[in-house]
Amino acid sequence: MATNITFHPGSVSTEERQTLLKQKGVTIWLTGLSASGKSTIACALEQHLLHLHKFTYRLDGDNVRFGLNKDLGFDEKSRNENIRRIGEVSKLFADASCVSITAFISPYRQDRDFAREIHDKAGIPFVEVFVDAPLEVVEQRDPKGLYKKARAGEIKEFTGISAPYESPEKPEIHLNTATTDVAKSVEIITTYLTDKGYIQ
Repeated sequence: MATNITFHPGSVSTEERQTLLKQKGVTIWLTGLSASGKSTIACALEQHLLHLHKFTYRLDGDNVRFGLNKDLGFDEKSRNENIRRIGEVSKLFADASCVSITAFISPYRQDRDFAREIHDKAGIPFVEVFVDAPLEVVEQRDPKGLYKKARAGEIKEFTGISAPYESPEKPEIHLNTATTDVAKSVEIITTYLTDKGYIQ
C-alpha cells in the first residue's frame, strides 16, 4: 500500500456538480451468470439514458479486461482483484455525478459487498441489479459456446458449472431475464432511478 500520500479535495462541490448536470452520481451494478443478459441490458440502458441527455458510462469486460485489468487471470484471487478495481473505478465515475453502469458476473457476494461498502462510505448510491436467469436458460443461449466448453472440461473454473455463483440476497432490483425482455428491464431500472431522484 502506498504511503506518504495525502488526499487533495477538489474545488467543485458535489452539490455544484449535481446542480449543473441535473443528476446525481450512482452506480448500477449488474451481476448474474454468463449469458444472463447483463451486457445487453447495460448497453441498452446506457443508450437510453444518453438519449435522455444523462451523463452515463458503461464498464464491462470489453473496456476493462483489455486495459485496466489486462494483467489479471480468471482464478479466484484475480477475480477478486478484478471486481475490487471495478468497484473503485465505478465509484470515481459516480463521484463525478455519472450514472456508472457495470456489467460483470462478479460471482462472489463478498466482492460485491466491498463495492457497496466503498460507495456507502463515500455517500454514493449503489444499486445492485440481479440479472437472473436459470442455468438451463443461459446454457441454451450460450452465444459464445462457453458453457459447452465448460461442460466438456475445456474451460476450468467456469462460473455456474465448475465455479460458484453467489446470488445477491437483497438486490435493489431483481430481473428475471427468462421472462423479462431487454426493453422492460431498461424501463424498470430507469423508473427506479427516477423514483429515487437520481435522474430527473
